Amino acid sequence: MRRITIAVVGTIAALVLLFSYRTSLGGSARTPPAAIAGTGSGGGTSADSTAGGSATPPTSVGTAGSGTVQGSAADTRWGVVQVEVTVQGGKITGVRALRVPDGNGRDQEINSYAVPILVQETLQAQSAKIDAVSGATVTSDGYATSLQAALDKVGK
Repeated sequence: MRRITIAVVGTIAALVLLFSYRTSLGGSARTPPAAIAGTGSGGGTSADSTAGGSATPPTSVGTAGSGTVQGSAADTRWGVVQVEVTVQGGKITGVRALRVPDGNGRDQEINSYAVPILVQETLQAQSAKIDAVSGATVTSDGYATSLQAALDKVGK
């Protein structure tokens, strides 16, 4: 009798946990807090692996391109991703995430660590050929798509 009681209580607990799990099915986008939207001066390390990286072809900024432009909004599975890139003398000097998915706390948590890594990778690579951040593949792909669009606008 005791085993049956434990099995029933365990099953009920598992069902309660299962049905209370929230997913981010309805993605929305907003301006990220200053902590995740930033520019940097590069540094840090980058993984050499191309697995899980962006499918966007690489593009380096040419020496003629200068200015600050916004990439197109990339509509991803979890919401919209949009970046702004600053190029001076053909070099990417700053990248800022304008919009990232934030439909729930998990989206916010993921993007709070993923966006600074993506910015750092962009400044280091000086192109849209960057590695995806583990655990944020969808955001990484949207970021690379928007970044490529911005680089195209500025002249490579």
